[in-house]
Amino acid sequence: MIDITTENFEQEVIAASMSQPVLVDFWAPWCGPCKAIGPILEKLEGEYGGGFKLAKINSDEEQQLAGAFGIRSIPTIVLMKNGQPVDGFMGALPEGKVREFLDKHVQALAQEPEEEEFAAEPEAEDPAARLEKLQHAVATDPANDDARFDYVKALLLAGREADARRAFEPVAAKAAAIRKVDALARWLDALGFAAGKPSPAGLDARIAANKRDFQARFDRARLLMAQQQWTAAMDELLEILMRDKAWSEDLARKTYIAILEIIEPPKPKVAEGQIPPDDPVVATYRRRLSSVVLS
Repeated sequence: MIDITTENFEQEVIAASMSQPVLVDFWAPWCGPCKAIGPILEKLEGEYGGGFKLAKINSDEEQQLAGAFGIRSIPTIVLMKNGQPVDGFMGALPEGKVREFLDKHVQALAQEPEEEEFAAEPEAEDPAARLEKLQHAVATDPANDDARFDYVKALLLAGREADARRAFEPVAAKAAAIRKVDALARWLDALGFAAGKPSPAGLDARIAANKRDFQARFDRARLLMAQQQWTAAMDELLEILMRDKAWSEDLARKTYIAILEIIEPPKPKVAEGQIPPDDPVVATYRRRLSSVVLS
């Protein structure tokens, strides 16, 4: 559980929700129902074993944040995923009802140490040796989606698209449910689009003639993704989001988040209780996304 202010909201709620659901509890010291549900939320945060993060906002002291969320009564509970509120409820629900709410969005975690150990592979390792290790990891445990994500990503970075598509096929159906798989699907889609050899000059001309030609902007972003020009692709997607956040069923934001997933490096190991440093590029583009989405 962490107390949220305007100073740490960006990092502890928006950025954190990109990798883990964040449950935001708007409360106040004088609120009786808040005192009832607060301990329930704290208890469940522990029981779900890192499945979600609890963030508490004192709505009396942080009126700007309460206003941004349109809070009209407390307690109000908001669930954040990928930088966006996706669900919520008002009032002090009993523990069983809160569990039902969480179970729609949150999966309790039980194997974090193994996942963290795998994610800490040294980046300086020889690429060929790393690919061999990842291939072995996938062959040994085909259900390990994290290992498969790293393997497909490594193949794509090495320019082995055909091999990457074959390795991706067993998890393709999971794209709607697993963010890492979705990120790979969008990268492969961009490569498929680029293989059709669309005209970059033609797209630029369409954008110059109409800045709200969002399809042209999105196609240009896909070309940039295919070329692994990640920040340029996100800049193009931001141009769409600044003009129409919900264009084409939220396609620009979903693709932007996919790129963040692709480019984020493994977290380095740190001493217990310390927070690993953010990659500066990823942190910057997360802030830019949240500033547009919350504007």
